[in-house]
Amino acid sequence: MTTPSIGPLSLRDRHIATLKQMLNLNTVPSTLLKPTGVDLAWKVLIYDELGQDIISPLLTVKELRDLGVTLHISLKSDRDPVDEIAAVYFIMPTKDNISRIGKDLVEGLYESYYLNFIAPIPRDLLEDLATAALESNSQQNIAKIYDQYLDFITLEDELFCLRQAGRDSISYYALNRPQMLDVEMEQIIGTIVDSLFSVCVTLGSVPIIRCPKGEAAEIVGEKLDKKLRENLRDPRNSLFTSDSMATGALSFQRPLLVILDRSTDLASLLHHTWTYQALAHDVLDFKLNRVEIEEVDEAVTTSDGRRPSKRHTYDLIPTDKFWKQQKGNPFPIVAESIQEELERYRQSEDEVKRLKTAMGIKGDAEDLAISLLNDTTSQLTSAVNTLPELLEKKRLLDLHTNIATALLDHIKKRKLDVFFETEEKLITKQVQEKSLMEVLSDPAAGSPEDKLRLFLIHYLCTPTMTQTELDQYLTILRGSNCTHLDAITYIKRWKSISKMSVVSQAREGGTTTMGMFSNLVNKASKFAMEGVKNLVVKQYKLPVTKIVDNLMECRSSPETDDYRYFDPKLLRSADSNRSTENTMNVARNRQGFNDAIVFMIGGGNYIEYQNLQDYAKTRSTIATKHVVYGCTELVNASQFLEHLAKLGQ
Repeated sequence: MTTPSIGPLSLRDRHIATLKQMLNLNTVPSTLLKPTGVDLAWKVLIYDELGQDIISPLLTVKELRDLGVTLHISLKSDRDPVDEIAAVYFIMPTKDNISRIGKDLVEGLYESYYLNFIAPIPRDLLEDLATAALESNSQQNIAKIYDQYLDFITLEDELFCLRQAGRDSISYYALNRPQMLDVEMEQIIGTIVDSLFSVCVTLGSVPIIRCPKGEAAEIVGEKLDKKLRENLRDPRNSLFTSDSMATGALSFQRPLLVILDRSTDLASLLHHTWTYQALAHDVLDFKLNRVEIEEVDEAVTTSDGRRPSKRHTYDLIPTDKFWKQQKGNPFPIVAESIQEELERYRQSEDEVKRLKTAMGIKGDAEDLAISLLNDTTSQLTSAVNTLPELLEKKRLLDLHTNIATALLDHIKKRKLDVFFETEEKLITKQVQEKSLMEVLSDPAAGSPEDKLRLFLIHYLCTPTMTQTELDQYLTILRGSNCTHLDAITYIKRWKSISKMSVVSQAREGGTTTMGMFSNLVNKASKFAMEGVKNLVVKQYKLPVTKIVDNLMECRSSPETDDYRYFDPKLLRSADSNRSTENTMNVARNRQGFNDAIVFMIGGGNYIEYQNLQDYAKTRSTIATKHVVYGCTELVNASQFLEHLAKLGQ
């Protein structure tokens, strides 16, 4: 019997539960919660590139061990035979992968094969697999074949993407390149539709779909509606049975799925940011919940007096309370919080030391546990009990101190606070302290890329700019050694043909500069914040959040009134044979939504994700609102600039 969960399960919980069930050789979910160790089948896990990307943010190596996985290895690597053990494959159904399984069967690598396909395997590939099994006379070794419908990467409870940036051809560039063939476009749309279908299956919910007219989002919306409709019409094979719906990840009310195109708001992908998680994604190597930092090794000095640097990897785990609380906060608040946590940790450590001294024990904090063997005082016992907790706290504090220090180095070196403040004022039409020309001409401010990003935001938010003005800016940018200037050519072309009004790229909001970081400057702080502005960000809705707000509240608005409306549960599409006015009546006559999935085609980022989470929190006063954010890939500004520059060539 499963333990009743408190509140609905998140997308992440359900994704993990399905993976655990798969690793339990697809046995009933009752054994999922805690492997007992009894009858635990040992197995080898074999994955392809996407399979690895899906598993790594959700299950640690220790958790894989607990589920009986003795070895996890890539499908493409050379593998030795392993006797008397089951092999669990978690791969995409591609021609290359099927032929590799055929090779494994010929070589007889494993005793039994459990083949789990991330997305459903097409008939022709299933026939190829059957042929390979018969030719190698190993059909009896294939224990089970499953379609798992897990074709997406879940990073947090309310965040998913379809592919890791740079891994696949569903990027902004792939979707917008001019020499695209119809077949290629259909392939990309098909991938997105299949992945969104997988998200719906995992959540156990059939959403109501809204999307704008005339772009990729509309095609995806239509095809997803058709796919869900066909699945619901086939009761024997429907993936939305009453069981899966009853344990739906969202509340009993059906969710809203809003599918949007990146052209809704290009500026947010180029914007400098000021919150912890988004800043880490912008300036550090941060992907799949793992951040890599180049750190100088203080202990080693080379013959020429230089100190070599080493790359350190840190996992940002969901159980890390500090990360959970602070990831959406402005950087100055995070730096102060780290300082306060360090103070608290030192007090706890001093308390342990004081106890040791009082009881005449010498040695390190870790040695304290040994003294328990010959000392039974309750005070000491409680000190020892808090020790593992203390050591874990210290590890996480060190991790955040290192990340924050790396971020601070970038902020100071590139004057990111100046760029952030200037962009906020540009977007919100506030008065600037310095003119844009002055900031772009300042050799000490930012990298060439920072300057190009700032100019592009100005260009996007300015309804008209003469060629003479544009040439002046181009001269300054060339003088600052800016590469990727082809991005300007693309934005110029995009503005001339885009139906999106440039005004929609502007928004309300802004920043105010507080006094200096009082807590940090006054104390002997690890963070030397002198010269960095203590900017407090005014809460405001990004264009995406405004659209979601209108649709969740079923509110009439010129931006969203002509959005398509699909309800896969209706016998006939609500949208197919009706006028726009009738469609709007259907949409408006509904009550508001408490749950929404927002999906961005062409790449998303942590700025939008955080803005939607802030919106959900502020709107949860009457009824709890959940907003899940998804995108084709999570891209930072550098990667997005590359896409724009390639499109401008």
